[in-house]
Amino acid sequence: MESVKALFFDVFGTVVDWRTSIVRELASFGQMKGIDADWTGFADAWRGLYQPAMEEVRSGRRDWMILDELHRESLVRLLGQFGIGAVSDGEIDDLNRAWHRLDPWPDCVDGLTRLKTKYILSTLSNGNTALLVNMAKRAGLPWDVVLGAETARAYKPLPEAYRRNMALLALKPHQCMMVAAHNDDLKAATALGMRAAFVARPTEYGPGQTRDVAPDEDWDVITDGMTGLATALDC
Repeated sequence: MESVKALFFDVFGTVVDWRTSIVRELASFGQMKGIDADWTGFADAWRGLYQPAMEEVRSGRRDWMILDELHRESLVRLLGQFGIGAVSDGEIDDLNRAWHRLDPWPDCVDGLTRLKTKYILSTLSNGNTALLVNMAKRAGLPWDVVLGAETARAYKPLPEAYRRNMALLALKPHQCMMVAAHNDDLKAATALGMRAAFVARPTEYGPGQTRDVAPDEDWDVITDGMTGLATALDC
């Protein structure tokens, strides 16, 4: 662990509570428009299209597109599926930017601030740069550097997503630790030689969550929050 210089963070689910935040944004939109809908179901369906949309890009079936564009396509599709009409392009754009306005988990700002005293803190997210910067400014996330998916032009868990972002900081894999609430993210990172910290977020997908409730492997650090990670890393 003494060789680790930088911590790379998954963001959606690990650092920010996307589900609660998106439900809040959708409900606010519904109240403004006078629309009564299953906004929790809508939020889950929107997130459910996240991986399939990126897989079209990862597989090469589609040209490179940033996550904002993929999210917007999914949003338009779901507005139709949920029977929600009379929504202007401007309203769709604003609602799509809900992903820029996600709230952090309560332990994150304090934990990240502590970790920053010892390590370089960088995002390693499938989010695009503008999304991540806007989120960080609103939520007070103290990143040293924000690396969106455009920097690698690859979506996790493709190896390029990790390699290219480590290279931008002139670091070797053993000098980097991936921090995530998702076992598959950590598996992809450690396959390249990175260290791994599992931060449990057992309610990321709601009270009935069944995946990533616990670590699949004996990762370097296993904790239940960002302040716990800071303590484990002597920060």
